[in-house]
Formats: sequence, C-alpha cells, structure tokens
Amino acid sequence: MASLDRAAPDTELVLYFDGSCLDNQNVTADTPAGWGFVVVVGDGGLGRGDGSVIAEGSGRVVTDREASDWLGAEVGSNNTAELSAVAHALRWLLTDGGTGATILRGDSQYALNIAAGNWKAKANKQLAARVQSLWDEVAEARLLEGEHVRAHRGQRWNERADHLAYRAMRGEAPEPLDFWKPGAR
Repeated sequence: MASLDRAAPDTELVLYFDGSCLDNQNVTADTPAGWGFVVVVGDGGLGRGDGSVIAEGSGRVVTDREASDWLGAEVGSNNTAELSAVAHALRWLLTDGGTGATILRGDSQYALNIAAGNWKAKANKQLAARVQSLWDEVAEARLLEGEHVRAHRGQRWNERADHLAYRAMRGEAPEPLDFWKPGAR
C-alpha cells in the first residue's frame, strides 16, 4: 500500500474505493481479488476529477487466517474486495487522515451498507464485522458519510480506485497517477 501524504488535521476528505475480481463465480480462498482506494482533497463531487490526490492504496485480498494483515476474508470475491477496500480506507483515516469530515464514495452499495451497519451480512461475516468496527471507530472521531457512485461512468477518482484494485488483483503495479488515463485498467 502506498501513502503519499498525511491529511492536515481538519481537512475535509473524500475517499473513493473499489474492489476487483475477474472470475467472481465459484470463488475460493485462492481466487485472486484486489482492492484500491484514493484520498482526495477538494473534490467537488461531480465526477470531473476536481481536487488533489494526497494518498492512495491497493493490495490483494488476504484470505490466509495466519497472515498478519488478514481482515476476515475467507474467499477472494468482488464483495470481499469491496469490503477490504473500505477497511483499508478506514484504516488510513485512523492513522493518517486527520479529523476532518469525510465522505467515502464507492460503486458498491453492498460494501457501503454493510460498513455503515445498515445491512446485516449473510456472508463474509468476519470481514463485515471488522469493517463495521472500523467504521464505528472512525465515526467516533469525525463526521463520516457514505455515498454511492455509479460504476464505470467516467467518475475520475472512482475510475482510479478501480484501476488500483484491478492491477492489485492481477499482481501488477498501478500506472503512476501522472501517467494514468481515466478508464485505463
């Protein structure tokens, strides 16, 4: 995971997250899945790519219970990738995100509703519980909201999170932000 900077204490942030899993049928612990998130300051919320990226992170969904970075995922799937992206974004907020109001934006209503405690998990229960715990911890320290954005509709920072997740799932390094073109996986 790469972190470019820390947020100033009261800076308002928008975090975009996404997960990726190519073969999302008959998933197992060995099915590759990846997550990504992008932290933006000054985002206008219109999808035009306003604002500046101050941090981003990505990685593979960890399904090994013995691994130190295991969050509770038992399989690699799109849903565990989305939940892992939320978890890592929330962990970034706790360590580097200051205390300003934050909006978490993603194209997974499932992940947003599980994280906020609006839905009860029927699967991925350990991972869902970890994500809800992180959400609650972050929400105690700052105003935290979740917003759904439509997938693959040209929303620049959501497309960047998708790129990070897709590349992590494939085990490839992401394109540097300065050279990346929206929509490129």
